[in-house]
Amino acid sequence: MEGASYARMPRVKIRELKDDYMKFELRDTDASVANALRRVMISEVPTIAIDLVEIEVNSSVLNDEFIAHRLGLIPLTSERAMAMRFSRDCDACDGDGQCEYCSVEFHLRVKCITDQTLDVTSKDLYSSDHTVVPVDFSGGDPSSVESADGRGIIIVKLRRGQELRLRAIARKGIGKDHAKWSPAATVTFMYEPEIHINEDLMESLSLEEKKEWIDSSPTRVFDIDPVTQQVSVVDAEAYSYDDEVIKKAEAMGKPGLVEITAKQDSFIFTVESTGAVKASQLLLNAIEIVKQKLDAVRLSEDTVEADDQFGELGAHMRGG
Repeated sequence: MEGASYARMPRVKIRELKDDYMKFELRDTDASVANALRRVMISEVPTIAIDLVEIEVNSSVLNDEFIAHRLGLIPLTSERAMAMRFSRDCDACDGDGQCEYCSVEFHLRVKCITDQTLDVTSKDLYSSDHTVVPVDFSGGDPSSVESADGRGIIIVKLRRGQELRLRAIARKGIGKDHAKWSPAATVTFMYEPEIHINEDLMESLSLEEKKEWIDSSPTRVFDIDPVTQQVSVVDAEAYSYDDEVIKKAEAMGKPGLVEITAKQDSFIFTVESTGAVKASQLLLNAIEIVKQKLDAVRLSEDTVEADDQFGELGAHMRGG
């Protein structure tokens, strides 16, 4: 191919990594690839979520539809989602979506028999597959959204005599079909900024003017050394492309005091997972899906080229 010499090899550098959060750099590529990766992470990496709820008994204050909706939004551990079948493509159950290859069954049976309010939580959901269970957000961290005792996500509260019994089927899906299948709480990226201070113009400012210019930035991008009174960039990535320091420099009669540009081939990603899959696995799955999409495009191009060649051959044969 003629363009092969211009092909670039993107590089990824992990800066920070936790189970549900990661920050990484994507370099040597363009915005189209960065945005494709972002969109795939949000809407095309598959997870498992409750999709069908059969209520047997519900005497709680919430109606059946409300409880079914809340159950669907509970994130489930989805490490095996990539290997599962979509219910619509499953030949083992003829698309019924209730077999071991394309679904996981849950049961919930809770009744309040005391005067104390009973919390029905995701911990009360019993799974037919030990690898697909509600995500535990506690992690022993007292500052967690859920308490350190790991009580789970509250579904409904029951008073004496109230009862909830149900059966639920969880299936594989993607965020493009419904947000409950999205594995990402948020995925963002920004261009990496390059900031250059004109030292000669900066030295022409008084100490008060330097401090006033630094304070014009809504975020702490610049700082001044108390001894040398020299202004420096302390956190370029804190710059939010608001142009406030540029406007301030112009208002002070010092245009060109600072030059800020965005690197067109370097991006800083922030990924927060819902917990359905780890943030690192979310990135790897997204890369795999992007590769599959590119392979499909390449295959379709080869097919079109082959069709054209055979079409020309057929025309020659008919002409002969």
